[in-house]
Amino acid sequence: MLHTRFTELFGVRHPITQGGMQWVGRAELVAAVANAGCLGFLTALTQPSPEALVAEIARTRELTDQPFGVNLTILPSINPPPYDEYRAAIIESGVGVVETAGYNPAEHMPQLHAAGVRVLHKATAVRHARKAQSVGVDAVSIDGFECAGHPGEDDIGGLVLIPAAADALQIPIIASGGFGDGRGLVAALALGADGINMGTRFLATAESPIHPAIKQKIVEQDERATQLIFRSMRNTARVARNSVSEQVVSIEGSGGGFDDVRDLVSGARGRTVYEQGDPELGIWSIGVVQGLIRDIPTVDTLVRRIVDQAEQIIEHRLGSSMLAASA
Repeated sequence: MLHTRFTELFGVRHPITQGGMQWVGRAELVAAVANAGCLGFLTALTQPSPEALVAEIARTRELTDQPFGVNLTILPSINPPPYDEYRAAIIESGVGVVETAGYNPAEHMPQLHAAGVRVLHKATAVRHARKAQSVGVDAVSIDGFECAGHPGEDDIGGLVLIPAAADALQIPIIASGGFGDGRGLVAALALGADGINMGTRFLATAESPIHPAIKQKIVEQDERATQLIFRSMRNTARVARNSVSEQVVSIEGSGGGFDDVRDLVSGARGRTVYEQGDPELGIWSIGVVQGLIRDIPTVDTLVRRIVDQAEQIIEHRLGSSMLAASA
């Protein structure tokens, strides 16, 4: 088994996480990830209320006795969700790990740490990761430009971002963006990370709570089938390339702002993609790693395959035999 600072700190068997994904981070997937020895995260804001989150946490516990966490994405807005109430629901439910994202988690840290909750914070830049470390998070997930969702505005790929973060931080680092197999896991460890985060790869699994047609679409698409939207608004998002994303980019290119694309990019439309299985119904997040996805296995099969491949690479390709051959 691959033991790292991350597996030791968070009490899991494998250095792999399934980060929070809107509409996807539900009990069935998270429990399967936990049972496979990895750290899965329910997505708090997928649930319509803190009370619903409490129920989803309880449902997850019916499916696994292994550690799992909750993602709490914090985004400043005019009418924000009741973040404090979601945080209280997490604490009162006895969840031991929270993944924060979207904004500086400083205001949440005292309550979370007082309750014994460990915090993994998602960052897209070394400077943001340093700030997170300074406010007391326990680990950082560093997102390279390859990732689905919001990769930040620096456009730095993981090959540089991961070792730069490893050089700058003292706490454990999870590498995110572009990871989907054992080769990626070994590469991340070599670059200084303590594990990997996978979102897109876990979408295409048997337990993923999305329509089978979307899973099959991920298998069929290659690494070029993503698109960057919101570039002109300095809020870049990587999504699946489809007629809707093409329209958004066209409107942006003509000088349009968010109000001009609001209906096209609504979360409600994106949710229908996952529920109805039509990839053209709205905007949906996907990473370039889809170019490496060839099947839809169970989570357990996927994790076993990744870990076995990583161990074989380390033993047979990167071991002493290679050093001897090059001597």
